[in-house]
Amino acid sequence: MRYRLTTVTGLTAAVALLSSCALGEEPPTGVSAGSLAENADLSGVELTVGGKEFTEQLILCELTAQALESAGATATRNCGMSGSSSVRSALLSGDLDMYWEYTGTGWITHLGETEPIADPQELYQAVAERDEQENSVVWLEPAPANNTYAVAVSREKAEELGVETLSDYAELVKSDPANATFCGAAEFFGRDDGWPGLQNTYGFDLPRDRVSELAAGAIYNAIDTADPCVFGEVFATDGRIAALDLVVLEDDKQFFTAYNPAVTIRAEALEQNPAIADVLAPLAEALDDQTLQSLNAKVDVDGDTPEEAAKAWLVEEGFVGE
Repeated sequence: MRYRLTTVTGLTAAVALLSSCALGEEPPTGVSAGSLAENADLSGVELTVGGKEFTEQLILCELTAQALESAGATATRNCGMSGSSSVRSALLSGDLDMYWEYTGTGWITHLGETEPIADPQELYQAVAERDEQENSVVWLEPAPANNTYAVAVSREKAEELGVETLSDYAELVKSDPANATFCGAAEFFGRDDGWPGLQNTYGFDLPRDRVSELAAGAIYNAIDTADPCVFGEVFATDGRIAALDLVVLEDDKQFFTAYNPAVTIRAEALEQNPAIADVLAPLAEALDDQTLQSLNAKVDVDGDTPEEAAKAWLVEEGFVGE
């Protein structure tokens, strides 16, 4: 069934995110050498770093650019690009040298696979091998964080409706669709590992007038206020989940694929400058769920810019100097 989606514009959130990390800009972060630069020298190397438009990607883009700058590279930022396909196309065309992608997105969206791989490490290996062979794209070691899709609801509504799992939600759709209203971003509604697959796996079909399309950043407040939806798509590492006391429904049928972030880089760029991997490896290793939730909250809850949040954490970890 094709949905006619009610659109709610998250203009304020979008402007707040993109104003501090515009495409092609090189903000004066002023980082100096720290531990990331101890075994690598990228002096004279020019690299273009990209990223998608949501908070976590803006932060990852900044973390990468500042890390590379601390080792002497010149990093041009194309943070805040719209959608996975556009960023991926820019990488394949050579307009970008690297950006952080998620293993689940690589497997399902970019490689066109429909059968999920449950084990995160097996998924990473499968994606990395295929993408390098077929597209000359190298996946560096992934971060332990898993920013998978999830469905959330306010704690008050979860208790009122008695919903704890996605199977519970499916039953609610069938018995009381007026209380099962759902908000999601455009990409989630168009992906096999998003809304279509979720409905198919859990066996429900929410009426079209109960579904609203929102900008990704607006979904969290919409769920919190139950307006225009009670339930919605969230990212598991988003800092607003804890800040708003939202409840993430258990994926009891294990539908959602693992989404471990990893730097994807053109093979040619890595071959020319293999020290890039040495600079970014400790960064990836340190990015677990709690760290990304905290960094996301710095921007979405505390109001820091992605540049500020990234630099403060890098300095705190000793990865770069002030």
